Amino acid sequence: MSQHEIDEPTGVDTTGHEWDGIRELNNPLPRWWLWCFYLTIIWGVGYTIAFPAWPLINGATAGLLGFATRAEVAADIDRYAQQNAGLTSALAKVELASLADNPDLHRFAVANGAAVFRSHCSQCHGSGAAGAVGYPNLLDDDWLWGGALAEIAYTVKHGIRNETDDDAHYSQMPAFGDLLEEEEIAATVQYVLQISGADHDTTLAQDGAALFEEQCTACHGEQGQGDRSQGAPNLTDAIWLYGGDTTALTATITNARFGVMPAWGQRLSPSDVNAVAAYVHGLGGGE
Repeated sequence: MSQHEIDEPTGVDTTGHEWDGIRELNNPLPRWWLWCFYLTIIWGVGYTIAFPAWPLINGATAGLLGFATRAEVAADIDRYAQQNAGLTSALAKVELASLADNPDLHRFAVANGAAVFRSHCSQCHGSGAAGAVGYPNLLDDDWLWGGALAEIAYTVKHGIRNETDDDAHYSQMPAFGDLLEEEEIAATVQYVLQISGADHDTTLAQDGAALFEEQCTACHGEQGQGDRSQGAPNLTDAIWLYGGDTTALTATITNARFGVMPAWGQRLSPSDVNAVAAYVHGLGGGE
């Protein structure tokens, strides 16, 4: 820092600031710039008076013009809802098995269902519906509770293993860690790997076959191909919800799994439920 003084080369007063021998000149701002700056202040004050601006405890100042983008969006939504009221009503009542017979209604359902999916389903199943560990892939044809259009709609409406809908799909796998010894679980894992076509220990798999027949066939079937009426997965393919390696299968058999899906029928309209079912069905894995 230094005292204010005149810069000899330019004859301009300095601000007193100096860095590495370079002194800051106290040049006045251009008058046009100052006027622009003052105008922006005036414009800003006027804007906060005319339009919603100042946050309050329960909202914000409405502004003298009463303008609100939310109101415009709400008006647009209402306008389109009125335009599509006929299709929406028809979609809520349609027999889903015959939806494809009405091309206009089917197109509307798929387009609307895509929006519903992005808003409510993509958080778990992914934006592309490919799922994740614990969240089913909706692109394949491996369905726990059925992949027909009506079955998908039922699952969306009532959910799985939730406590809010008495009609939700419900099944529960025992935690075999409380029933079997570690060696028995290890043998069962090797048998499951065998029937799924994965690398396995043949000797252990032979022991696991008897355990599987005794403990697992009631739900997964004698061939391990699952039972959709119980939500029991097919164990003979390479599609796994929680992982199909030795570690994941050991954890599943030992501790069991209990995935929960909300009952979307309590949050979505009947037309939205049918729409998202149509969208999911058309992704490639619907039956």
